[in-house]
Amino acid sequence: MKARTFFISSITAVLLAGTAIAAPGHKPGEGHSHADDTPYGKPGDPKKPARIVQIVFREDDGKMLFLPDKLKFKKGEQVRFQLRNNGAIDHEFVVGTVEENLKHMKDMEKNPDMEHDDPNAKRLKPKATGEILWQFTKAGTFDFSCLIPGHRQAGMFGTIVVE
Repeated sequence: MKARTFFISSITAVLLAGTAIAAPGHKPGEGHSHADDTPYGKPGDPKKPARIVQIVFREDDGKMLFLPDKLKFKKGEQVRFQLRNNGAIDHEFVVGTVEENLKHMKDMEKNPDMEHDDPNAKRLKPKATGEILWQFTKAGTFDFSCLIPGHRQAGMFGTIVVE
């Protein structure tokens, strides 16, 4: 009986340790949640109307691109990003400040398999679609990037201006 209890305790410890190291730079259970208002806005309200903006991910002649890569919104505007990966490899769409995205890009270099499915970020397989509902609550210039190692450097980023 003691051996069985030890075995179950050991398995539980290994499983808990695995969740603690799953996302370097983040506390267990913390993830990438941006539920609170951030410098670039907050998750949208599905009960309210939203402007629909389609974003296509693709690779072309050695470059990785978002189409379009320049967006303009009004302060307070809610946007439903309809995302489509037309590329041959995984890509992601992460809304943030330039500084925050560049910092997170460094974290991604250490853990390239880190996946995003947060209010401000979505990772998509080739030919897949996804959606982000976001409200831009503050004026400013913001960033959207693919933070998979090498993708932003290959041109996969864009600018959001909120007036």
